Amino acid sequence: MTSPCISLVDILAATPAPGGTGPAAQSPLRVDGANLIVFTFRPGQSLRDHHAAHPIVVSAISGTQSFSSGGETVTLGRGTVVHLDRGVTHRVDLPATAGHDAVMLLILLTAERV
Repeated sequence: MTSPCISLVDILAATPAPGGTGPAAQSPLRVDGANLIVFTFRPGQSLRDHHAAHPIVVSAISGTQSFSSGGETVTLGRGTVVHLDRGVTHRVDLPATAGHDAVMLLILLTAERV
């Protein structure tokens, strides 16, 4: 049973099917203060340098991706979480040599009321 103050999302069920030239994206939840966005990457796909207007938290759901910011690159793997302040330039890559698709969860910390 879900109460009015609880929002439940099955991230694996919300995972978009990969397709096109860039990662597939879907936003399964938008609530006060946060938006969840799920990305599916195929090998060779990237989110090129960009920044968000709000702080973000990023986590790998499956597979591994390269997460780069400020001249540093880390492997974003299952159980790894990255936080960035708003306006920080970053990118995410799944190398063409990866033998797997990868799913990433982005939480945009908007502080907005919906």
